[in-house]
Amino acid sequence: MEADYVRKKLRRKVDHLTYHCSAGVEWFSFPILDQFDFIVNGYSTRVGGVSQGDVGSMNLSLAREVAMHMEVSESRSREIVRENHERLAAAVGYPSDALIFSNQTHTDNIRIMQDIDRGNGFVRPNEYHDTDGMMTDITGQALMTFYADCVALLIVDPVHKAIANVHSGWRGTIKGIGAKAVRMMHEVYGSDPSKMVAAIGPSICQDCFEVSEDVAMKFRDRYDAALVKKMVRTGRLTETGEQKYHVDLQAACMENFLEAGLKKQNISLPDLCTACNKDVLFSHRASHGRRGNQAAVLMLR
Repeated sequence: MEADYVRKKLRRKVDHLTYHCSAGVEWFSFPILDQFDFIVNGYSTRVGGVSQGDVGSMNLSLAREVAMHMEVSESRSREIVRENHERLAAAVGYPSDALIFSNQTHTDNIRIMQDIDRGNGFVRPNEYHDTDGMMTDITGQALMTFYADCVALLIVDPVHKAIANVHSGWRGTIKGIGAKAVRMMHEVYGSDPSKMVAAIGPSICQDCFEVSEDVAMKFRDRYDAALVKKMVRTGRLTETGEQKYHVDLQAACMENFLEAGLKKQNISLPDLCTACNKDVLFSHRASHGRRGNQAAVLMLR
């Protein structure tokens, strides 16, 4: 039975996401991507794995598993995370040895995957650093990015059968990493932005994403004034006199896609907050850093 997910702190049905539960593993797919039978797509929750404590239970990050359980050997932590991945792969429907990871560092760097890249980070050590996006037109490569508040951007070119999986935190959003992925797919695969389809994944909502003035100003400098009125909202004044603000990352990612030439009807915005759903989704802010990682996966069959 579907968990009681909170949408913008209001209890109502989550739209633009399809809930799945298989062998106790809870995950979402994106209906806008489900229409294509040549791809597999999924977004995990923290339900259905074997991790314990703050990273319980479907933690997909070895680094987070080790950091939260220093008393457990790294080899045991690796076994736990591998079991979580195996369970998710079986539930969603991709082979675990097809996984490709990257080392996300809030850049706008995007790597074009080749045949040799299959298995990077899962069946062998991660060779790619400072890489927040991946793209491919090769079947059988399960591109996976990791989250605990930042935004997953899943992009599909249904004409040339090419995909991109992009991690967009506030730094990557300001740099326009989603738009960069669209441009690169056009350059490399001949993708037409007007024919491309994109899903914006669950992330921290504007109410929960409190930032300092310097971060808010970066968004005000980047976007049109009319958009900024909705995208950046004045927040509380701290006891020390510091003015806080709230930023809508999902809206900024939507605008980046529109600027890149995607049609609004081809972009899905599920509007599901990780922090509002901290019991079933990992959130860095809501957990004060004591958390695991969920993941978004995208693969061409």
